[in-house]
Amino acid sequence: MDPRELIVKRVAKELKDGHVVNLGIGLPTRVANHLPQDVRIVLQSENGFVGLGNPPAQGEEDPDIVNAGGQLVSINPGGAFFDSAMSFAIIRGGHVDATVLGGLQVDEEGNLANWATPGRVFGMGGAMDLVVGAKRVIVAMEHRTKDGKSKILKKCTLPLTAAKEVDLLVTDMGVIEFTPSGLVLREVAPGVTVEDVIAATEAALMVPDDVEVMQVS
Repeated sequence: MDPRELIVKRVAKELKDGHVVNLGIGLPTRVANHLPQDVRIVLQSENGFVGLGNPPAQGEEDPDIVNAGGQLVSINPGGAFFDSAMSFAIIRGGHVDATVLGGLQVDEEGNLANWATPGRVFGMGGAMDLVVGAKRVIVAMEHRTKDGKSKILKKCTLPLTAAKEVDLLVTDMGVIEFTPSGLVLREVAPGVTVEDVIAATEAALMVPDDVEVMQVS
């Protein structure tokens, strides 16, 4: 299975029926395509609506209906439009059950960096508010950079999006839970060993006796 497909399928299993969820730009957007059949979530977009639907069919596109990343979307029955002030009131008021974001780095303290690298700024967008305001923060990202360096560090070196807010990390190598005692390796990807994950992770990991294999079907 494609590593990125593995990530989004596993993240989808974390979302619960009826939850209000914000999916970040890029990889997290694909999570909505892999929800279990009995799970219906309400997608919230920080640019001003709830009830995002699937991408529109060809010929039915409306250029005024886009998500926060500028991608064309549809609106499900019961969806609503509002201004940015209301959108961020929903986020800051704790009404988003879960947010799924991509990451450049996370560290042992649950810090997240996902908006800037040296010489290049991607734009923080609404991530700062979402990471602090959502009830649960799930980071979906590849375990290592393209040159093989760990993205799970003892201490983030890039500018932070928010401090001590990450609850769960899903990568192409495993699932890591952030707890008050530290990072706990809960699952490993198919074909990956606990030793593989430890070797690819700069941060210290606690490894329980019952580490499971990621299930995405």
